[in-house]
Amino acid sequence: MNFKVRLICIAATLLTSAACMAQPNSDLIIKTSSGQVQGIIQENVKAWLGIPYAKVERFMPPLPVEKWEGVRLCDHWGPQVMQQTNREMSEEEMSEKNSCVLNVWTDDTKAKKPVMLWIHGGGFDSGTSAWDPGMALAKKDVVVVSLNHRLNILGFLDLSTCDEKYKYSGNVGMLDIVQALQWIQDNIRLFGGDPNNVTIFGESGGGGKVGTLLCMPSAQGLFHKAIIMSGTILNVNNKAMTEELGEAVLKELGLGKNEVDKLKDVPYKELYAAGQRAMAASIGTRTPGTPMMWGFGPTPDGEAVLQQPFQPGFANISDNIPIMIGTTFNELQRLAYGREMTIEEARTQLVRTFEDETDAYIQEFGKAYPNHTPQDLLSIDWLFRPKTIITADAIAETRKAPTYMYMFTWRSPVNKGSVHGAELKFCFNRIHHHNSDLPNPTEADFKLGNIMSDIWAQFARTGNPNTKGLPDWQPYTALNGTLMDLNPSECVIRHNPDRKLEEIINRHCFKKLDEFRKSHQ
Repeated sequence: MNFKVRLICIAATLLTSAACMAQPNSDLIIKTSSGQVQGIIQENVKAWLGIPYAKVERFMPPLPVEKWEGVRLCDHWGPQVMQQTNREMSEEEMSEKNSCVLNVWTDDTKAKKPVMLWIHGGGFDSGTSAWDPGMALAKKDVVVVSLNHRLNILGFLDLSTCDEKYKYSGNVGMLDIVQALQWIQDNIRLFGGDPNNVTIFGESGGGGKVGTLLCMPSAQGLFHKAIIMSGTILNVNNKAMTEELGEAVLKELGLGKNEVDKLKDVPYKELYAAGQRAMAASIGTRTPGTPMMWGFGPTPDGEAVLQQPFQPGFANISDNIPIMIGTTFNELQRLAYGREMTIEEARTQLVRTFEDETDAYIQEFGKAYPNHTPQDLLSIDWLFRPKTIITADAIAETRKAPTYMYMFTWRSPVNKGSVHGAELKFCFNRIHHHNSDLPNPTEADFKLGNIMSDIWAQFARTGNPNTKGLPDWQPYTALNGTLMDLNPSECVIRHNPDRKLEEIINRHCFKKLDEFRKSHQ
């Protein structure tokens, strides 16, 4: 989602939250393992915002948060983690030491509900849990938790070649999430949640983090189901790359390996800038929109992270975890819906990408989407869907637990697309809040929001997304290609509708990935 749009959403959420807050009272006081927290009411749901879950030191794994005396009032978002911003932010808004916080929403603290841990997007570089409040989803008989965790150079700088004590520094951002999962195990019963029924879910970078957790032994047993939304951009970091980048950061700052401890005193902005220079000087800088990522993100060290996810599957330690995985129709593709276009004009542009397979691409597109427009040919997702099919094929064949696949095909009345992140307002059932791509929701929009939030909650409850009124949604296999098409007119099941189309896209749109793999064999 566009950063400016995110800021608008956050501002709207803060205003809504302020308007909905009731005066704190003793019914909202919970005694956690670290101390007492007092919540508020948001949209008739009990909420605790900004609960500390970890104590952090730069480049070190997280520790349990220190205990506090008295009652901590958790009535507003905690600070986001350090990241690049377009304005100066106070310590209360953004912090290095105090930003490992989480939020909880529930409508019954005496229940034993499924727990859904939301992991925000923004790649491994930016983002905040404040983007997607969970009060409406919590009304679907689940407990919703979201968190902030260390990102970018603070979360993923591999200094393991300098000193043994930094062996986990390249993965501390993911270890923060594991610490939050441990907090859930220790405390969520007090909020009406079942620690033995935890689902992790995330979109974009959050989906990548879900995939990474499926490859982390320390997370094993702390969650039981996983939802990956538009998250299959491949992280091609290997240990050699992250070690090279870590040493390049030291070089940029004029430090030797024996001076690595001095990095703890480098101001964040200076450290971040050095990291960007180091990437350009060593492993290279990623161009946004390319089909793979590297740099300051998880590194497969064989211990904290066994392997990178989606290549094509996950570590076998997660073979018993049910997975729901899917994409939107357009994702990050530049939309062509704002202008008139003939099929010949579309073909002229498509030839640049698909070369001698352009006609085959158009033919297979017509089979997959019979009612398509020339603009659709240029606007469909070329990034996430191909690798999602490859990953789903692999995990459905090798894993014990079922896989369910969806595609979100709702179209915005504003931009005419189903873009990256557009499904969030539906699965969180927050259609009633202002959205730049849905300013005037229709009855069909509200219905789809109810359906999708029901699906997400039902999957968290049982590991099976089937809900009343939907067509029978069978687990995915490469042979059946079962896909739930989520749209306002009618949610329908399709079977391998676009497999040949996506094979063509994969051949032509992932050449940089193929080149990288050949050069690193």
